[in-house]
This record gives sequence, C-alpha cells and structure tokens, in this order.
Amino acid sequence: MNKAAASVQTEIDAAYLYSQLAAAEDNETIASIYQQMAAIERSHADGMVAKAKEKGEAFELPSPSWRAKTLNRIGKLFGYEYVLDSLMQTEKVLAFKQSSDKVQQNIPLSGAENNHVKILKNLIGADSKISSEKLTSLEGRRHKSVGGNALRAAVLGANDGLVSNMSLVMGVAGATNGETGVLLAGLAGLLAGALSMALGEWISVKSSQELYERQMALEMEEIENNPETEMKELQLIYMAKGIPAEQAEQMAKEVISNPSHAHEVLIKEELGINAEELRGSAWTAAIASFVLFAIGAVIPVAPFFFGTGFTFIIWSIGLSAVGLFLIGAAITLFTGKSIWSSGFRQVLFGLAAAAITFGIGKLIGVNIAG
Repeated sequence: MNKAAASVQTEIDAAYLYSQLAAAEDNETIASIYQQMAAIERSHADGMVAKAKEKGEAFELPSPSWRAKTLNRIGKLFGYEYVLDSLMQTEKVLAFKQSSDKVQQNIPLSGAENNHVKILKNLIGADSKISSEKLTSLEGRRHKSVGGNALRAAVLGANDGLVSNMSLVMGVAGATNGETGVLLAGLAGLLAGALSMALGEWISVKSSQELYERQMALEMEEIENNPETEMKELQLIYMAKGIPAEQAEQMAKEVISNPSHAHEVLIKEELGINAEELRGSAWTAAIASFVLFAIGAVIPVAPFFFGTGFTFIIWSIGLSAVGLFLIGAAITLFTGKSIWSSGFRQVLFGLAAAAITFGIGKLIGVNIAG
C-alpha cells in the first residue's frame, strides 16, 4: 500500500469508528459530535482520493480495515474506552503529520491542526458544560469499560508465557537433545511462571485497592469536617475545565449538598480514583493472569506430550513461531502497524531468545557429557 492509500485508509477507519461510537452513544449531544467527526474524516478521505487522481494515482475509497472492524468488535464486547484511546492516538499522528507538512511547505500553523485531539480529550474526560449530575454519570459510565486494559493484559500475559517457557524448553532441549526432562521442565516452568504472575497480580490489585480505600476514607472525613474547603476545591476543578466561575460555584454547591454524591465526585476529580474499578476482585485478576500466562506457556510444551527427540523440537519451534506471529498481529491493534512486520518481528525476537538458550543448553550438555 502506497503512502496516499495508507493515509486514505487511516481516514476511512477513523470515520468508521466514529460512526460506531455514535451508534453506541446514549447521549444525543455526544453522538452528534461523533457523527460530525465521522463526516469530517470521510470528507478528508474524499479530498485525498481526488488529489491523488489529479496526480494520476487513481484508486477508490477502501472499506474499513480488519483492524478497525476488530476494534469495533472489542468495543461491542467490552466497552468503547479502548476504541477512544486508539482514535486519540490516530488523531495525534494525523495532527503531527499535518503540522509537519505545513512546516515543510512554509505554511503558517493555525492551531486548528490539533482540534480533533482537543475534542476527543474533552469527550474522554467528559469535559463539558453540562450539569454536574450529567458530568458524574457520564464519567462513571465511560470508566466502566475495560476492553483496552483487558486486551493488553491478554496479549502481554500470553506473550510472557510463550517467550519465557519456550526459552526454558529450548534450553533443556539443547542440553538433552530433546529427550528426558523436557516435558517436566516445561510443565514446571509453566506452573512456576503462572503462579508467579498470579501472585504478582493479586498483590498489585489488593495493594492498590487498600491504598485507594484509605485515600477515599480520608476524603470523606474532609467532606464531613470541612465542607466549605472541599466545595471551593471542587469549584476550582470545574473552573480549570473552562466552566465560568459562577456556574462552577453553583455546580460545586449542588454536589457538596449531598455528602455521598460529593464523595463520589471528589474522589474522581481530585484523586483520580474511579470507585467502580475498586470493586474488581483481586482473585479474579490473579486467576485471569494465571490462565493467560498458561495459554502462552503451554504452546512450546505441547509437542513433548507426544514424544521426544529432534522431531518434537522442530514441532515445538514451529508451534511457538505461529503463536508469536499471532501475538505480533494482535499487537497491531495497539500500534496500527502492518500485521506482517509486527508478526515477523515478534517471531524473530522470540526465536532469537530460544536460539540463545538452546545454544547455552547445548554447551552445558556437552560439557556435562564430556
């Protein structure tokens, strides 16, 4: 795909995702903003195609890419938070490219290059001049989505399991020529790594919850003991978002009149804590981490359930290479890069690590045998 076609594809994908966000959005005002942004992106694509045709590079508007469609499926399943994050990164890249092109052509920057980035920041942060009740409910609803974090955890967990256990298996296979002990070592590596990941995740989630719960308790004490100061802090927070002083003061008074509601708003606005996220189970996170690591770690071990020797080393390497390529392809959901380059890069790095441990194992095996 040439540069012009790639740029058009980016605009088409953005338009598609904005239209999907609009369809999923309950707030009519925000849905309308998404629809208008989709129309703008489509107009950008039309303009690029027309310009390309003038230069003799005729091509038609493409359909949304597999990446855009996959992101939409993730949004439908887990919530559209990750889709918004992905669009934010796309808009930053487009803004940077537009600014760079203007600088190269000695065209003055207008400041409008970053308009879409600013709009998305306001939408993601629910930066609005709507009422305090709408502001709070909108933020709560947005932060319930977990698609982006869940997807990252799945990919990284499986990658850790696959790379680490493949390196271990290849090290033992090199020392023993794929004979005795490879299966046992692989299963031990799977179990040890998965348990370590699960324990680390449990400690991380639990300690974060305990810290946030302590901060939330202190915030509640401040609301009960010094509501005037908390109201002033909330007013300043709203003013920092661009809300006029009088309206910000009125909104702060409305919020502080209800201590439980004020507590919910302040921990979000002042501490950056989303109470919904604290309800997640540390045990659920630990089990998920264990399973994800184990899924990756079992791949290089699987062939040795059926036999030993050089043939099964090759099978292990082959299956691991396929797994690495699929992980690399999944990473493109975050980066937007080519599936092939990302997939083969992952295969190259993973197999390089396996080759090093295989070589070390071979050296150790020869020395012991000698």
